[in-house]
Amino acid sequence: MTMGSAKIMGFVPTRDMKRAKTFYGDVLGLRCVSEDGFALTVDANGIQVRVTKVDDLRPQPFTILGWEVRDVRATVKELAAKGVSFERYGMPGQDEDGTWASPSGARIAWFKDPDGNVLSVAEFPK
Repeated sequence: MTMGSAKIMGFVPTRDMKRAKTFYGDVLGLRCVSEDGFALTVDANGIQVRVTKVDDLRPQPFTILGWEVRDVRATVKELAAKGVSFERYGMPGQDEDGTWASPSGARIAWFKDPDGNVLSVAEFPK
């Protein structure tokens, strides 16, 4: 078996499982699959994401988890209505909502989870 035929799962660190469960479940709308003392497992459209409890967390300055969406503007608006704040990096082509128009035509917006992990939503040209 090669890894190309195996299902992938993602991992996201958290210091606070309760806060992470509220964010990933209630705010982002991911269904909780299981929860134990080590991790909260959520279903991200058929991909397992394990939000794992850690004692020491240093969030990285880059995206660790992202979603491809049909309409990035509508997604940003929906998440903003739930209290999500979008990052502004001062890049040319980044609008007032925080959505960046990349040279390839992709439109990307970044936000952080309660632990400061950088997440994104992106719409790619057809």
